[in-house]
Amino acid sequence: MRWASFPVAIFLMASPALAGPKVIASIMPVHSIAAAVMGDTGQPELLLKGRQSEHAASFTASQLSKLGQADLVFIVGHGLEAKLAQLSGSEAVSGKRFVELSEAPGIKTHKVREGGAWEHGPEQNQKEAAHGHHEEGVLTFDPHIWLDPDNAKTMANAIAAELAKIDPAHTEAYAANAARLASDIDAASRQISSEMANIRNQPFIVFHDAYQYFENRFGLWAVGSIANISAASPSAQRLKEIRGKLSETGAVCVFREPQFDSKFVDTVIEGSSARSGVLDPLGADLEPGPGAYLRLLRNLAGSLKSCLAG
Repeated sequence: MRWASFPVAIFLMASPALAGPKVIASIMPVHSIAAAVMGDTGQPELLLKGRQSEHAASFTASQLSKLGQADLVFIVGHGLEAKLAQLSGSEAVSGKRFVELSEAPGIKTHKVREGGAWEHGPEQNQKEAAHGHHEEGVLTFDPHIWLDPDNAKTMANAIAAELAKIDPAHTEAYAANAARLASDIDAASRQISSEMANIRNQPFIVFHDAYQYFENRFGLWAVGSIANISAASPSAQRLKEIRGKLSETGAVCVFREPQFDSKFVDTVIEGSSARSGVLDPLGADLEPGPGAYLRLLRNLAGSLKSCLAG
């Protein structure tokens, strides 16, 4: 089914005589939201491009240099960008402001799922700690917050407020752009909710536990994940367990991600009637820009519907 077109935001013009702030965003969804809020005041730089995993990406000397030159660095935080968070306050980027959007007032969070198909045992928990998800290796909530459209609107407001602090001349433009983006997100959410109506009773398995914000927002039924919340490679025992979960629940689809090897999904569905699909929580193959976040939401919905509806 072809998606209806959503209105393209026309962002407020800024005076070309005023140079906008230098902004870096960690991942594509954050970059897209920041680009929409900035409008014509300037363009944020995307740090993690293409199919880099937010959980394990390392950084080049050039990237560190750019971080050191930025006025603001917007990240999700709470250990999502594990190695990037370690740089906050370090000598390499001393004095630069890292804004953790997961801490913005009004952000809705969900606890990390445990038990059954979401429980990974001591071995996986140790791997998660090694990924630096939290100083103590323990997550207090799931950091994939942008997959709830309401959180994206809150992130846009937080970005507008932070930009206004260092660029007060464009305070009204930032606020108006954030409001316009929120309206577009609401329109997309209504469309997606309608599209998801007929697949809400279809069980599915995801590659890593990144989607509960989207699932909860649109009433979808995920029954397990191959990898844990930090996308650590699953053990043979874990693959055996998830194959059992597939058989037990009659999951219709098992979704891989473009950032990771498809062999794990192939192993899980081998010999079953389950179909494979692709979900991309980062928009790895999207063109970065102010419209990319909306395309990310629509692509997730389209992939889910295509596979689950058969």
